Amino acid sequence: MVTLQPFAMYAGGRQDMIVLAALLVCLIPTTIGALLSAIGIAGMDRLVQRNVLAMLGRAVEAAGDVSTLLLDKTGTITLGDRQADRFVPVDGVHETELADETPEGRSVVVLAKEQYGLRARHEGELGHAAFVPFTAQTRMSGVDLTGDDGAVRRVRKGAAAAVTGWVVERGGSVSPDAREKVDGISAAGGTPLLVAVDDVDGPRVLGVIHLKDVVKEGMRERFDELRRMGIKTVMITGDNPLTAKAIADEAGVDDFLAEATPEDKMALIKREQAGGQLVAMAGDGTNDAPALAQADVCVAMNTGTSAAKEAGNMVDLDSNPTKLIEIVEIGKQLLITRGALTTFSIANDVAKYFAIIPAMFAGVAGYEGLDTLNVMRLASSQSAILSAVIFNALIIIALVPLSLRGVRYRPMSADQMLRRNLAVYGLGGLVAPFVGIKLIDLLISLIPGIG
Repeated sequence: MVTLQPFAMYAGGRQDMIVLAALLVCLIPTTIGALLSAIGIAGMDRLVQRNVLAMLGRAVEAAGDVSTLLLDKTGTITLGDRQADRFVPVDGVHETELADETPEGRSVVVLAKEQYGLRARHEGELGHAAFVPFTAQTRMSGVDLTGDDGAVRRVRKGAAAAVTGWVVERGGSVSPDAREKVDGISAAGGTPLLVAVDDVDGPRVLGVIHLKDVVKEGMRERFDELRRMGIKTVMITGDNPLTAKAIADEAGVDDFLAEATPEDKMALIKREQAGGQLVAMAGDGTNDAPALAQADVCVAMNTGTSAAKEAGNMVDLDSNPTKLIEIVEIGKQLLITRGALTTFSIANDVAKYFAIIPAMFAGVAGYEGLDTLNVMRLASSQSAILSAVIFNALIIIALVPLSLRGVRYRPMSADQMLRRNLAVYGLGGLVAPFVGIKLIDLLISLIPGIG
């Protein structure tokens, strides 16, 4: 205010400190400044209502700027409870051999029952079995069975490429019949699990287990919405490219990463970021931690490992990876609300010039022309300034519910959003002060000594 006074004196219109204070209060964007914290708190609250904890407030804002969304196929895009549909033996192998009803084969099932605390029906058959767990690197699991004669029978089940490599490494080969059945299941959108064995007869493929997976209802519509917002969706899966493509086409995602390893995920994120994109992803395992740490918005599942939760900047207490889409929508709504109220606030300030400036120089010699700007025809300079200050205080209170509730989210491009903001909040911000200040002035003018 001390700085503004010399300019006013130079113009020949020295102003009272009260007038200069009113000028500062009304003509700087106090509206949006007062509402910024409410908008941010509301965004955090909407996440909490969905059982998502944000470790950093900046992460919520970053979610609104996300342009690439990485989604796991299983459990996010598909239902995740894949079921074995049928056994497909190859090269004349009988289904009973593929299913393996021998005590050694049943021991795999018994071992799984033991792992989960279920009652085993075949006691004493696990003493010579060594379980091989599934990992993201090997993409297969199995069991090594040692017979009474010391011979070891190795059984492996997993991704076709991984099991094929395992067979070839041991001097075996995969027949064209097996490859054809794998490709057929993949092209149909199923997941082929190759089953192979290495025993006294050498390494060979027994057959393929056909797993069926179902795309969740409404996923295509949600991906269409994200596309209209300018967000690219990428499905990540350990399936082979044929299966991945079939599921991606059915779900409507923009791209997919098949046979993905932790290193592949990291490389994809870095490639997108190098192109200026903000990336969001969800994960729950230790092998997801490096990619989570690299992503701009990273949601860790509550049931995940400590490494994943430490790498993420959000934690989903329900461990539902589909919430990643909702988190992006909440971030978008936060930014839309901020943009709309900023537009309204700036338009407000422009309109208030027509109340304050003519009032400041009313009666000052040489500035009679400013009276043409007094389009509101306010009662007096004193009532004009007081009306503007009161309106400024009331409009902040009136906008608090909108900032907490948020502007209604609608999937649209940036150009469409800008035009909508200018039409609704820009025009509304210009009209509201003219109507509001004039009404307040009419009431103030009734007060003796002011009007």
